[in-house]
Amino acid sequence: MNALSLRTVVAAAFGSLALAACGGETAVAPPIAPPPEPVVTPPAPTTTATAAAPPPDAGPPAAPAPPQLTAKGFPLPGATGPVGYDYIVAERARGRVWVPIGDTGSADVYDVAANAFARVDGFKTAEREIRGKKRLVGPSAVTIGDGFAYVGNRATSEVCAVDLKSLKLGKCLKLPVPTDGVAYVASTKEVWVTTPKDHSLTVLDASKPDTLKAKLVIKTEGEVEGYAVDETRGLFFTNLEDKDKTLTIDVKTHTVKATWSAGCGEAGPRGVVLDVARNQVIVACTDKVEVLDGAHDGAVLSKLDTGAGVDNLDFVDATKLLYVAAGKAAKLSILKIDDKGQLTVVATAATAEGSRNAVADANGNAYVVDGQGGRLLVIPAP
Repeated sequence: MNALSLRTVVAAAFGSLALAACGGETAVAPPIAPPPEPVVTPPAPTTTATAAAPPPDAGPPAAPAPPQLTAKGFPLPGATGPVGYDYIVAERARGRVWVPIGDTGSADVYDVAANAFARVDGFKTAEREIRGKKRLVGPSAVTIGDGFAYVGNRATSEVCAVDLKSLKLGKCLKLPVPTDGVAYVASTKEVWVTTPKDHSLTVLDASKPDTLKAKLVIKTEGEVEGYAVDETRGLFFTNLEDKDKTLTIDVKTHTVKATWSAGCGEAGPRGVVLDVARNQVIVACTDKVEVLDGAHDGAVLSKLDTGAGVDNLDFVDATKLLYVAAGKAAKLSILKIDDKGQLTVVATAATAEGSRNAVADANGNAYVVDGQGGRLLVIPAP
C-alpha cells in the first residue's frame, strides 16, 4: 500500500469514530447479492401426431352406401298408360329387349344400340275381369328359341311363333288352358308353358321351329309360377306358389326329381333363375330373394330383403349380377352373388310403382316396365 492510500484509510477511520462520538449512524454498504442462477428452460417434449383412438365399442367403419342409379323412360309404341304386361326378356345375342303388351296387342322389341322400338303386331286381345276391374289382356310372356321367339297370349291361350330376323308374326298354337310363362328348352327343342290354373306344365314340340305342336302335360301338386332351365344338367325349375315349394324336373323324362321348401312363407315363391356354373338356384319371394344350394337339396345359402312387390328376376352369368325389381317399393336392386352364395347390394335405382320383372342385357343395363306411364325404363349398368 502506498503513502497516499494509507493516509486515506486512516482518515476514514478517524472520521468514523468522530461520527460515532457525535451519535451518528454508521453507513454500511448493502451486501452484494449473489448473481442469479441461470434459468434453464427444458426443451418442449417431442410429440408424434396420431389419430384419436375410437371408443372401444365403435366397431368397424361403416361401408359406403351403394350408388343410386337413375332410370330413363322411353314411351312404348302406341301406349298411353296404364298398360298390362307381365314377363319381358332380354335377347342378349342381338342386343334387344322384348316387351309384350296386352293393351296394344303387340310385342315391342327395343333395340339397345339404336335406342328405338320395332313392333310385332297382330296379337288378339280380350277384356277380362282382374281383381274386380275390367282390363284388356293379350300377349304377356316371351322366350327366345332357335330362330324364333315364342309369345304367350292370355287373351286366347295361344303360343305364337315370331321370326327373329323379320319380326313377323307366324303360326299360333291354342292350348286348352290359359297360359302364363313360356320357356324354351334347347336340348330337347321344346317350349315349356306354365299353366297354373290347371296345376300343370304344358310341353310343346318345337322341333320344327315355326310350327309348335302339343306334346304332353306334366301335372303338379299346385300352381306353377316362374321358370328356369339348366341346359348343362338337363333340369327345369319352377315353383309352386300356393305350396311354398320349388320343383326340379328332368327335361328328358319330364318327371319331378326333387321338391324343396322355398321358405317364402304364405305368399309363396314367384320367379326363379340359375347360376349354372356354381349350381345355385335363386328364388324370388314377394319381398326378398334367396339363394339355394342346388347340390345339397336346396339348402338356403343366404337371403336378402329387396322391398315389397317382387315377381320375376334376372341373372347375368358373365358378371354374376342379379336384378330384382320390387313393384310396391318402386325400387330396382342389383345384387352380387359370391362363390358361397352370399348376397350384397351393388347398386339401386328408383323406378315406378308397379314396375317389376326386371331383365338385363349383356352389358349389364337393366330394364323394367312402367305400366302406369306406358314406358320402358332403362337403368344404366353399375
